[in-house]
Amino acid sequence: MAAFLLLLSWKVFAQDSTNYWTPIIEAIIKVESGGNPKAVSRTGAYVGILQISKGLVDDVNSYLRYKGETTRYAYSDRLNPDKSKEMFILYQEKYNKHKSVEKAIRIWNGGPKHTIKGTQAYLKRVLRHLEPGEG
Repeated sequence: MAAFLLLLSWKVFAQDSTNYWTPIIEAIIKVESGGNPKAVSRTGAYVGILQISKGLVDDVNSYLRYKGETTRYAYSDRLNPDKSKEMFILYQEKYNKHKSVEKAIRIWNGGPKHTIKGTQAYLKRVLRHLEPGEG
């Protein structure tokens, strides 16, 4: 798995910045919602294609304020696939400065203070959707 992650990181890194996270986002979408933009978790706390919480929206808005940007996201934006992807990218920008594919997947599942053990099964599920011929 380590060799695959290294190769994947290199392939992702080699892409232009607008497409950098696309394969990771698409794999996470398959795991989180199966592509359903109206998906809601059992508890109702996570919604949309990327299963975004209100706390993540608040975190992204806080980061935008810190950067001096005027853009803000509403909780309803979690149901908008394009805005959800923008929030994913901003979350990675804040917590994953080195653009590690593995860290991206782990923090999406367990947050910035994730544990390796707590995110291992999720990492494997997402990686299955990234491997050639898999999904």
